[in-house]
Amino acid sequence: MTRPEPYTRLAEVYDELVVDPCYPAWVDHLDRLWRTDAEGVRTVLDVCCGTGRLAVELVDRGYAVTGVDASAAMLELAARRLPGSVVLQRARLPDLPVDGPFDAAVSTFDSLNYLSPEDLRHTLSALGGRLRPGGWLVFDAHTDAMMRFTLANPVVCGLDHGRRFVVTTAVDVLARSCRTRIELSGGDGFTETHQQFFHSDATLREALGLAGLEVSAVTEEYTAEPAREDTLRATWVVRRPQEPSTRTIS
Repeated sequence: MTRPEPYTRLAEVYDELVVDPCYPAWVDHLDRLWRTDAEGVRTVLDVCCGTGRLAVELVDRGYAVTGVDASAAMLELAARRLPGSVVLQRARLPDLPVDGPFDAAVSTFDSLNYLSPEDLRHTLSALGGRLRPGGWLVFDAHTDAMMRFTLANPVVCGLDHGRRFVVTTAVDVLARSCRTRIELSGGDGFTETHQQFFHSDATLREALGLAGLEVSAVTEEYTAEPAREDTLRATWVVRRPQEPSTRTIS
């Protein structure tokens, strides 16, 4: 039997079982960041946009959004939720078939953790090339604290909307990776397996540097508070540098 790709069957229940009501607060934070930009932020690339929950909040605040995601099932749900002005494109990172330039790009809810270190480098390079000079990249990433937490809590289970779920995770500390099995019972139950990585601070900084991007801040989850040793999900605020002036002085 062929196993479904991640976020195929999970897409059906993603908003009910996975997502907490975080997106309004997260976009409030993004909006505050971008309002400090003298050039203004209008166009936003939502990388791994999923079912479009973040994009809805961005559109409601007046941003022009383009979304990309690898899952056809997730994009189908996003298309139902979002207005026709939002361009949705299926793409598997590091492939990024959108032109730009964008004022900002975002990738939320652990999306870049699905990339191997090599694919992460290529993806960040591609994103850097889609931003205007001075443009923003904001993304979240697992931390060492999250790796320790996952090691200590390999099985999570519960009931939601009358359906039982079991999430079992095996962590490979040397490879800084984990394989997660998601089982949903009741009704039309299913099982999906997901592979993620715990990218180190050094790995992220190196990849961003190779992409020509500069780190402005690493904070507690979508807040202005600096990340701490016990931060589980860190938010990286990154800028593409302004291009040096080509003006000559006579």
